[in-house]
Amino acid sequence: MHLLFESKILKKHPRKNKQPIRTEYIKASIRAKIEHPFRIIKCQFGFRKAIYRGLAKNDCKLAMLFALANVFRVDQMIRAARG
Repeated sequence: MHLLFESKILKKHPRKNKQPIRTEYIKASIRAKIEHPFRIIKCQFGFRKAIYRGLAKNDCKLAMLFALANVFRVDQMIRAARG
């Protein structure tokens, strides 16, 4: 079943479906946290498509980009804390 359709069905009867609605919100929260580094890699570092250089080289490049995304995220947090 499509996720949007399922959430609409759950929201029609909020009293009956409290636990499933809460579960969907938790899943959406986790999904957003997981997708954020991918957005940083795509938008900030321009990694839109993988160039087929071999699995080892692509794996190495992605590992480096995710490490840079972590550094980028920490830098954002530090700047936000400073005001």
